Amino acid sequence: MDLGVIHIKNLTSRLKGTLFSGLLPLDRSRFIPELIAGIVMAAIFIPEVMGYAKIAGMPIITGIYTIIIPMAVFVILGSSRHLIVGADSATAAIMFGILVTVAMPGSPVYTSMAFLVAFLCGILLVLAWVFKLGFIGDFLSRTALVGFLTGVGIQVSISQLGAMFGLTTTGIDSIPRILSFLSNLSQTNLYTLAISVGVLLVIIITGRINRKIPGALIAVAGTILLSFFYDFTQMGVSLVGSVPSGIPSLMVPSFQSLDFYVLFTTVMACFIVIIAQSVATSRAYSVKCSDELDENKDVLGLGLSNILAGLTGSFVVNGSPTKTQIAVDAGARSQLATLVTAAVVIVVVIFFTEPVSLLPNATLAAIVFLIGLEMVDITSLKAIYREMPAEFVLAIITFMTVVLAGVLWGVIVSVIISLILHLSHSYRPNNSILIRNEKGEWAYIPVILGVYTEEGLIVYRFNRDLYYANAEKLMKEVIKIVKNSDPPLEWLILDSGGFTGVDYTSVQMLKELKVKLDEMNVVLVMTTVFPSLRRQFERSGFMKILGKENLYGGVNDAINAFENRK
Repeated sequence: MDLGVIHIKNLTSRLKGTLFSGLLPLDRSRFIPELIAGIVMAAIFIPEVMGYAKIAGMPIITGIYTIIIPMAVFVILGSSRHLIVGADSATAAIMFGILVTVAMPGSPVYTSMAFLVAFLCGILLVLAWVFKLGFIGDFLSRTALVGFLTGVGIQVSISQLGAMFGLTTTGIDSIPRILSFLSNLSQTNLYTLAISVGVLLVIIITGRINRKIPGALIAVAGTILLSFFYDFTQMGVSLVGSVPSGIPSLMVPSFQSLDFYVLFTTVMACFIVIIAQSVATSRAYSVKCSDELDENKDVLGLGLSNILAGLTGSFVVNGSPTKTQIAVDAGARSQLATLVTAAVVIVVVIFFTEPVSLLPNATLAAIVFLIGLEMVDITSLKAIYREMPAEFVLAIITFMTVVLAGVLWGVIVSVIISLILHLSHSYRPNNSILIRNEKGEWAYIPVILGVYTEEGLIVYRFNRDLYYANAEKLMKEVIKIVKNSDPPLEWLILDSGGFTGVDYTSVQMLKELKVKLDEMNVVLVMTTVFPSLRRQFERSGFMKILGKENLYGGVNDAINAFENRK
């Protein structure tokens, strides 16, 4: 049978049971609570995604579109009962921070690139599902992500100061924007500033009273009413202007006149953050709410949500931590509430977009300003400083990179720092020696020179996967242990239970280690060798060098063999 046909059949089998995992089975007793939660979510999400559209440099309607089709697609294909998909501040800021370097926000070239970013992110996510690459998100460390999002939050808040004060500011990155803002501060429009302050107070006060109160919606409705009764334009207050009505329709993004390097960079940056943030959020809420989760199904749902976002005139969507928390607070316990939200938003875009044209830009700027501040994760930064001071420095480096050099460099530094953390943990593992403790039980302890498992015997465990970067460390440590053994060591048992596989460099090191130990009259014994690892040893010829008589299934078998060797 053709391999392509087999692969398609495998994918089809993986799709069985996938549809509506986050919705089914329906609990009839939950219908009314889910209905109410969906309406509350719509009331909060609509002004929020309008703010995200502003962060992304996109027309307001494109933000609203993110909570119609993309949200509904994830309900069909995702597995999480709680993860909410839609526009998110992190990916919106990444997209804007990179695309703005080559195109004017809101221009045809800019919007075309934004649609393509969503579409191509979707393609990458679907490929990640096909090849089960959801684990990629694990390589963006929590430390780097906290620093990155905090920096993005600061940058987002700074970017809104001009609009909140009624000023025109220049610059893309934070420092030029601040300087431009300060130089034009004398031209502040007091009416615009009053609207901004009023919106901030409404949202903050209602949030303090009860998080379920849609403070942003109240502020939006209130300022639209004021704009209707008073001619804000005569006061120098700028308005959002015309917003198209109707549900989104299918379109094909244009590839003409685009900067493909910038497009590729944006797609890769958004792809990494989408997986990292979405998977982390779905995991957190599956544990919190005791639900089952299939991360790869969620990756598929995110992929098709983004493809449809790009094909329906919207921008990149993400598994949003803020929206998910809002949904849980509103009482949502399944994706039924999400479908209700999408239905409510459809009604809004068909019948109620005209009043939005009267919305002051200062209202959206104030909402976005608060969204940015909420991204500043002081709690997590304090926890990192308290628990891992060295990693706190890396988080601050990431944060400062975003603020001073921009989102693109922030993404690059985040990935580099994540890789450094991964390498540092795998390169310097805390290895162990097996001894009998005070109770006479076997226990692993950190390596201490001169300590034996039994006289003439040491069981040594290397507590990480073995690969080119740490192979030399294993050999040096083993040789050091042998040289510091008095009386002389007879057997060294290498417990390889921590190895899932080895690379070429590691195999060559093991061959060399075997030769060196033979010269020192020490028998090298290996235990807990998984079948896949054994096959690698056989292919490489290491098994012949080691000798099958020096391979044991478990540590106890090897110890017994040592004790009965004479």
